[in-house]
Amino acid sequence: MKTTCWRTSSEASTRSNGSVRAVIQRVCAARVSDRDSDQAAAIGPGIVVLLGVAVTDDEAVARRMAEKTAALRVFNDPAGKLNLAVAEVAGSVLVVPNFTVCGQCRRGNRPSFEAAARPEQGRALFEHYADSLQGLGVGVEKGFFGADMAVELTNDGPVTVILEVPVPVETTS
Repeated sequence: MKTTCWRTSSEASTRSNGSVRAVIQRVCAARVSDRDSDQAAAIGPGIVVLLGVAVTDDEAVARRMAEKTAALRVFNDPAGKLNLAVAEVAGSVLVVPNFTVCGQCRRGNRPSFEAAARPEQGRALFEHYADSLQGLGVGVEKGFFGADMAVELTNDGPVTVILEVPVPVETTS
């Protein structure tokens, strides 16, 4: 009989070279531009997501990360508590692809990016994550996959969190 269990993020990074990871910052405004073209994307109040896709990730993991991001309560309610999600404050999300978020520095001083997905997989799951966020009713702007980007933002708070989604593991019993 097959069952699915979920590894904690520490188990996932130890046993499977990682999981999708996001560095999320609450912002007053943010902008990303492609240094090699005239392309740019910008948001007002909301969150910036630096998204790293791992080689072990799939569409289900990207969708779960989008759900978690949309539900993340990092905005103040009237009492000043972090109780509101981005859609509840009419905010937007700027998603920036960033494979270096999957970097590991367990040995030495140079990060290893072995856990990061290859470009084809990374691009597909980045797009799936952004589309899933939009499908949840969140306004989304996107950075430029594979581009040399300049990211400008004005932190709000600052509020910064690192979000990981556990990797599912099938077991037989």
